[in-house]
Amino acid sequence: MVAPKLLLSTIESALLGPSPPTPSQRIELMHAIRNSVSSFQSLLSFPPPNASDRSQVQSKEVRLPDSQPITLDDQDVQIALKLSDDLHLNEVDSVRLLISANQEWGLLGREPLEVLRLAAGLWYTERRDLITALYTLLRAVVLDQGLEADLVADIQQYLEDLINAGLRQRLVSLIKELNREEPAGLGGPHVERYVLDSKGALVERRAVVWRERLILGHCLVLSVLVVRIRPKDVKDVFSALKDGSAEVNDSSTTVKLQVAFSLLFSLVIGLISDALSSVPDRASVLSRDATFRREFQELVISTGTDPNVEGFVDGVRFAWTVHLMLTQDGIIARETVSGGSSGDLGNLYSCLDIICSNNVFQFLLDKILRTAAYQNDDEDMIYMYNAYLHKLMTCFLSHQLARDKVKEMKEQAMSALSPYLVAGSHDLRHGIDANSQETIESSPQPFVSLLELVSEIYQKEPELLSGNEVLWTFVNFAGEDHTNFQTLVGFLKMLSALASTQEGASKVYELLQGKTFRSVGWSTLFDCLSIYEQKFKQSLQSTGAVLPEFQEGDARALVAYLNVLQKVVENGNPIERKNWFPDIEPLFKLLSYENVPPYVKGALRNAIAAFIQVSPGMKDTIWSYLEQYDLPVVVGPSVLNGAQQVAMQVYDMRFELNEVEARRERYPSTISFLNLLNALIAEERDLSDRGRRFVGIFRFVYDHVFGPFPQRAYAGPSEKWQLVVACLQHFRIILGMYDIKDEDVDAVVDRSQPPTVSQSAPLEMQLPVVELLKDFMSGKTVFRNVMGILLPGVNSIISDRTGKIYGQLLEKAVHLSLEIIILVFAKDLFLADYWRPLYQPLDIILSQDQSQIVTLLEYVRYDFHPQIQQCSIKMMSILSSRMVGLVQLLLKSNAANSLVEDYAACLEFRSEECQVIENSRDDAGVLIIQLLIDNINRPAPNISHLLLKFDLDSPVEHTVLQPKFHYSCLKVILDILENLSKPDINALLHEFGLQLLYELCLDPLTCGPTMDLLSNKKYQFFVKHLDTIGVAPLPKRNINQVLRISSLHQRAWLLKLLALELHAADMATNTHREACLSILSKILVWDTREFGTHTDIFHSLPFHTNLDGSKTINRRKVLELLEVVQFRSPDTAMKYSQVVSNLKCDLQVEEILANPATSDKGGVYYYSERGDRLIDLPTFRDKLWQLSSFSSEVEFNDLRETIPQLLRWGWRYNKNLEEQAAQLHMLTGWSQIVEVSVSQRMSCFENRSEILFEVLDASLSASASPDCSLKMSIILSQVALTCMAKLRDERFLCTGGVNSDNITCLDIILVKQLPNGACQSILLKLIMAILRQESSEVLRRRQYALLLSYFQYCRHMLDPDVPASVLQFLLHEEQVGEEDLDLQKIDKEQAELAQTNFSILRKEAQAILDLVTKDAIRGSEAGKTISLYVLDAFISIDRERFFLNQLQSRGFLRSCFSDISNMSYQDGWRSLDSLQRLCTLEAEFALLLRISHNYGKPGAQVLFSMGALEHLASCKITGLPMKGSFRRVDTKVGRDIAVEIDKQRMVIVPILRLVSSLTSLVDTSDFFEVKNKVVREVIDFVKGHQLLFDQLLREDVSISDELTLEQINLVVGILSKVWPYEENDEYGFIQGLFGMMRVLFSRDAESFSFAQSVRPLEDQRKLELILFRLCSSLSSYLYFLVTKKSLRLQVLDASDLHVSAGQQQPTLSSLVCLLNSVTMALERAAEEKSLLLNKIQDINELSRQEVDEIINMCTRQNCVSSSDNIQKRRYIAMVEMCQVAGNRDQLISLLLTLAEHVLNIILIHFRDSATIPESRENTKMITHSSYDESRLDTSSLCGKLLPIIERLESLSEGKTGHNLKVFRRLVTSLKEVTIQHLSLSEIY
Repeated sequence: MVAPKLLLSTIESALLGPSPPTPSQRIELMHAIRNSVSSFQSLLSFPPPNASDRSQVQSKEVRLPDSQPITLDDQDVQIALKLSDDLHLNEVDSVRLLISANQEWGLLGREPLEVLRLAAGLWYTERRDLITALYTLLRAVVLDQGLEADLVADIQQYLEDLINAGLRQRLVSLIKELNREEPAGLGGPHVERYVLDSKGALVERRAVVWRERLILGHCLVLSVLVVRIRPKDVKDVFSALKDGSAEVNDSSTTVKLQVAFSLLFSLVIGLISDALSSVPDRASVLSRDATFRREFQELVISTGTDPNVEGFVDGVRFAWTVHLMLTQDGIIARETVSGGSSGDLGNLYSCLDIICSNNVFQFLLDKILRTAAYQNDDEDMIYMYNAYLHKLMTCFLSHQLARDKVKEMKEQAMSALSPYLVAGSHDLRHGIDANSQETIESSPQPFVSLLELVSEIYQKEPELLSGNEVLWTFVNFAGEDHTNFQTLVGFLKMLSALASTQEGASKVYELLQGKTFRSVGWSTLFDCLSIYEQKFKQSLQSTGAVLPEFQEGDARALVAYLNVLQKVVENGNPIERKNWFPDIEPLFKLLSYENVPPYVKGALRNAIAAFIQVSPGMKDTIWSYLEQYDLPVVVGPSVLNGAQQVAMQVYDMRFELNEVEARRERYPSTISFLNLLNALIAEERDLSDRGRRFVGIFRFVYDHVFGPFPQRAYAGPSEKWQLVVACLQHFRIILGMYDIKDEDVDAVVDRSQPPTVSQSAPLEMQLPVVELLKDFMSGKTVFRNVMGILLPGVNSIISDRTGKIYGQLLEKAVHLSLEIIILVFAKDLFLADYWRPLYQPLDIILSQDQSQIVTLLEYVRYDFHPQIQQCSIKMMSILSSRMVGLVQLLLKSNAANSLVEDYAACLEFRSEECQVIENSRDDAGVLIIQLLIDNINRPAPNISHLLLKFDLDSPVEHTVLQPKFHYSCLKVILDILENLSKPDINALLHEFGLQLLYELCLDPLTCGPTMDLLSNKKYQFFVKHLDTIGVAPLPKRNINQVLRISSLHQRAWLLKLLALELHAADMATNTHREACLSILSKILVWDTREFGTHTDIFHSLPFHTNLDGSKTINRRKVLELLEVVQFRSPDTAMKYSQVVSNLKCDLQVEEILANPATSDKGGVYYYSERGDRLIDLPTFRDKLWQLSSFSSEVEFNDLRETIPQLLRWGWRYNKNLEEQAAQLHMLTGWSQIVEVSVSQRMSCFENRSEILFEVLDASLSASASPDCSLKMSIILSQVALTCMAKLRDERFLCTGGVNSDNITCLDIILVKQLPNGACQSILLKLIMAILRQESSEVLRRRQYALLLSYFQYCRHMLDPDVPASVLQFLLHEEQVGEEDLDLQKIDKEQAELAQTNFSILRKEAQAILDLVTKDAIRGSEAGKTISLYVLDAFISIDRERFFLNQLQSRGFLRSCFSDISNMSYQDGWRSLDSLQRLCTLEAEFALLLRISHNYGKPGAQVLFSMGALEHLASCKITGLPMKGSFRRVDTKVGRDIAVEIDKQRMVIVPILRLVSSLTSLVDTSDFFEVKNKVVREVIDFVKGHQLLFDQLLREDVSISDELTLEQINLVVGILSKVWPYEENDEYGFIQGLFGMMRVLFSRDAESFSFAQSVRPLEDQRKLELILFRLCSSLSSYLYFLVTKKSLRLQVLDASDLHVSAGQQQPTLSSLVCLLNSVTMALERAAEEKSLLLNKIQDINELSRQEVDEIINMCTRQNCVSSSDNIQKRRYIAMVEMCQVAGNRDQLISLLLTLAEHVLNIILIHFRDSATIPESRENTKMITHSSYDESRLDTSSLCGKLLPIIERLESLSEGKTGHNLKVFRRLVTSLKEVTIQHLSLSEIY
């Protein structure tokens, strides 16, 4: 058996959807209903209480079928037994009910009474679902819903079997049983009177049972049409009808009446359908049973005393009579054959006499058709009732016996003559109200009642008129020879009803136009008008004559004629009706006469109003006739239309209203007057006068009609509400048509008067819209009356709507009042800023009485009219944005809880709708969710917190959400998203529901509770819909574009929600951790083996089993999601010209659409709830009409045809724009989840590189696709960038087994790089994406960045931070006993990849170089910069000088040099543009340096040949120190210092590097003249930048930073290369170099290592390396001077005081000091390197404490967290140790070279000193002191040198990692010379 709720959902989704059910839905439907046969057969039959079951419950342990024993507590037992007693339910079933209630609501912590009511409510809900399911099935068979015939046939067969099995008898018995005062029915005296329904609302149990009876009654009616009614059923239903109608009286509830109607119509439909279904071979079921005919005749003929019962029985008699008429011939034929005698003819006559004498027609009119209960019944049932009343009347009027009887009734009515009284004396009885017809006679004539009954039937269902020849025959008969006005009026009323369709209107017009009737026709109408007009005119022309009285009969007939005229014109064919009544002036001529009854004037104006739509010019014609003939509106010194002075006019509209109509308490003239003017004003297109010409009408409505309406007396409430509606419509038109402008502000308030003075502008200066706003903003008349309409409250309005005949008018008044308030809200804030304090915003006025606000907001409960709910929701949105304390106000007024339930119920009701809502702005569900979204970020507590049931008694962020415990919008939204039912109808609810959850998770206050709720195992929300929503096929654009758009947005919000969870989830919490792992497994994993240590959580397989049993390989969900958005975006170009043939119209459309303003600011655009800027089609249409001028009918018709075409174009444009935005939105969501997963949550995957490659490859493929738009390509490029960056990071992550704590050295040195084929695929697709047809610089910048990242990825297959020597050592240690792995093989693969990359680029070189060089020359500064770096990357992989030649041939390099030489300094580089230009300059330098570096000497030669040095020398950047202009200022502010550092890094250093690279040509020049040219230009450059070189040489290296030291090193390198060729040292550079040597060489060893510095160890190591590199450059220069220039150094410093310190040369003593520092550094570096390598080998034996100490020593604490395992810590420590070892190895190499230079210099000096010079003048020797002193100095020097040499000899190759053979030979040689000198010194 299927659960009732699921059964109903299945049936509704299959049968009530907007589209036919799918095959799967059909299968589910048939399966569900077949499994529910027993439930339907025993409908609402439940096991009764049982003593044994009661004992079981009392024992506190109950065993339910298929479940474990359930233990109960005392409270559970009491509630279960109470449920059993109250509901007449078995005790065990009561326990089951309690369990179900707990699952649905969560009963923990609730009061016992609340639990009882919830359980009872759930029981009644299940019952309601079951009988509603039955009703839906019956409805699908009986009504034509467009379902497939075979499906309907299957359901019909199913229902026939049920009915034949006794379902109908069960329905009848249930209707009786449920009406009894017993537990199984309405309840008894001791039962609980209330239950809590599915929405948590407290409802009376009786009301629930009555509603059940009504649905059962409807099922009974429909069952009669499925299977013909049986004789016993007829008698049972008749008995139930008599019992039910006996309870009916004037005070009966609506539902009771409706149940009685259902019983009555079950019999009517059963009898008529049984008779009509007779065919020759299949007789009537009822007519074949003679016994039934006799017994039922007796039952029907018998009379009673209860008039209500008799009235309903008369209805049955009527149907029985028609049944006998239809079956009479068959009965007579059968009984003649059988030889029996028939009394059925007599029965027929007797019944016919009774129904006519009792006037059953009037009963059907007054007690059924015109009752509120009938009009408020189910729409489908009303249609069925009316349809069979139509068949009843058609069959009745078509039978000869009936026609004879009707003729008799007509003659009787004609003979009943009435006094022909004056109309004025009977106005109280003969009003225009059609619902209160009265005649002079005590009771209406049956013939007149028959005519009115026909009118009522076809007025309600005019389509039943089609092809109804019987009815038109009756019309011809009824229209003949009327002798009194009652029958004529009845006949004309029937004609007006028949004119309710276009076909009927044409027929009625022809009937009255022709000669069909002698005395009834259009001529009679217009003749009557003319006669009375002539009489009145003659009376006015006669002095002292009194106007003749208007006869009542004439008045009533004239009103009836005018009603027919109104209907004919309203519903006539638009083309034909233009020629029907060419002259309508007679309709106006009686309006000004005071003795014309007001209801006649009302009919005249109503008929006139119908002519407004006949033709475009008719509006002006009507205005002119009204000015000429109608009563004026006098409100002051001037009147409407033309400002004519009417001081002598007495009888005007005010007089007629206040003196004539008010006394009679009827207002037909005023009502019609307002309706006519409203219709005319609404058609106005010229709004330039701002409504000033209507100010008289407005003042009349304001002051005389609407102002005093609450105090007036009314003959009937319907008339009161008609008057109110007319006034409210006028106000709404005024507020809707006219906007407030700036000039209105000053025109309204005279600021010279104090604010307390009441001010009123002259009438001619007043604007209706301004006056209306002033009223509301000061709480005056209109505001008070509008609130008076609304303040009775929603419950009172609902009661009147369902129980009163004026209910629909009251509903309309409420709707208009709410709309007016919303329109005022839209305008009041603009004026309030200027009008305070006299006028306040409307929310301030409303808040003066808080009950007003509560009342307005409670109208969301009004579910009879969706637009009223929408108005209330919009008002909540407005008030919540204006009133900070709105929530506190609602809590204080005790309305908060009911509002929470009302909003949830409204949202749930909307989700159950079965029809698509075309305009989302009219969708209550969307409005509610948008309200919630808009309020999330407002100060707490806000409306979203209230309606979603956050805890308002404590901080919102501490809430524990319990949607199952509280009925709220949150529960409904979660249920909607859980079921995802009716996706084509509820698409927007699904979309905005997901958006709401995303916004809740994004808000800092609500994110915690919401994410905790969604990650809960009960919901599993985050991964549930990836299959249902995420990768489901998109609907086709040409089938359902609206659903397609919403489907894309749904996926977007879902993906963004998942991305937010992945990003923000607390992984320390189990629920969030499991949720994140579930998400990752869903989107990125297709095989659980990829999922590392978490594979036990998931059970996915790499294969998917299809329905046919076949298997397909699963794909990663992330790639499937990307495929969803890979379609060509729809066209959004404004190609409206193809639907506009008229050039003039084309220009007007262009003018309208060119205005970018929104509709509320004079434009035609609006922003949708999604934020899309769309065309407001109603405003667009109005603008077209306003701007269009037509001089002929042809132009008008052409425009009328063009505008619909433009609106269709506008609709397509909007949808295409929305689809494009939706596609982009989903791609954005996809990019977010990919980027978050890739950047934050990839650690749990093993084959991360494979996943990253697949996503990267798919992104590039999509980006290169021609279907991919530009915006999409930008997003895809960003995703590709992230994946590429992660791939680069991934190369150096530990590759060891995830379950092992051990790592190896190979884990460090080998990177995890993709195969070469995969890399090539990336590059090919990236080039395709770059060369795509539609592109932009923004896109290309990202693509260039991706290209650079790719090249960086391909550059190294070994860790670049680990030197080759360290790599070789590690490889040697790891390969012991293993497969050979050498660096050559790795280098070969690296070279192959580089060559392949180069080949790919070369194939597309022309196109890609065209694009990149264009961007580098013409792009923005950012575009130029990155383009230059791309060219830099191209050069770096070029080994054939291909790209160099290409750039040369294009003149690009010269362009770069030109940019450098033209670079200017304008604003001190303080503007963003200047800084960006500086970045471009830096990139140009980088490119030139790359050429020099990559191509070596040939590259440098190319640059030199282009005049590189000349361009660099002519660079005009003022910040670059030029000759005579450099000033060093140390007192600049911090910003200037930062700019200076950037200048050094971005300009000075690159220039020096480039010059340094060009000096490489000096060493290899073969020709002196070439050498001389290079040297000369470099020297010229140095001289031109003397200050820069001089400044850097004078820097204090001890306090210099890394950047300054690099500049010094570059300067020294340049000077050491070229300055030896300069003969003249006038610039002092040599002395500068010597001074730097003296400073550096004399430093102690500790100062080189910065051991005492507070700098980080890493910085210390860097600076140490830089200093020694500088020393190496200086020593190299000194070695050059010594060897090439024969420079000889002193042993010690000169003692001559006349020689300044700056001019002194370095000494041998300082070189020994330097050698000592070098030796100590070598020893320290070798020891550190050895220690590190040993630790690397023993990394797996180190404890966690030791590993942490290494990490701390390397200052990498930020790389690990306390939760990281020992494996990760060892890996990080190992990487850092390798880098430090590499740094030490690099230092060792540098120090060995430096030591060699120093040793050689000393050795040269020692060898030279072995021979004493003969001539001190001819050679430069160490001769500044006496020979003996020199010997002593040398001996001392040797004494210091020898220990150093011995230490150098002891250096170990094992520790240094270098071959020291040559070095040791040099050391040995120097040692020998040193010892020799020492021995000579001892000798002397």
